[in-house]
Amino acid sequence: MIGYNRLWINLLRIQRSTMARLSRALRKEGIGDPIWHELMTQIERAGPGGLQMAELERRLFCAQYTLSRHVGRLEELGFVSSRSENGPGRSKRLVLTRAGQETNRRIWPVYARIIQDEFADRLTTEEAYDLVARLIRLYP
Repeated sequence: MIGYNRLWINLLRIQRSTMARLSRALRKEGIGDPIWHELMTQIERAGPGGLQMAELERRLFCAQYTLSRHVGRLEELGFVSSRSENGPGRSKRLVLTRAGQETNRRIWPVYARIIQDEFADRLTTEEAYDLVARLIRLYP
């Protein structure tokens, strides 16, 4: 049991230390929250037909109310557009706009630089891939 507790505590510490630095760098680029890149990437990967909000929730393991707030802000900035769809509740389909695509491409180097700075001198590429494979097994 102690091993699992230590795993959790260390994952949280890594996230907090890295996200604080990433958040500061992204604010300089006009990005309000680091999750915006992840949201825009998932929507873009869905292609021109976009992605349903419910599917985005499932992919990112993000609460609906939190996701709605972020998507609303991305819409206000013109990075995402949405349209209502038939279905249960208030179903929405999200599409990344050209401005969203450009912004997402522009901010990726910020992420890449910080990720490299944080981990490249502590893990080999092989170790990073091994850790990724193990962490993916922890997804619900």
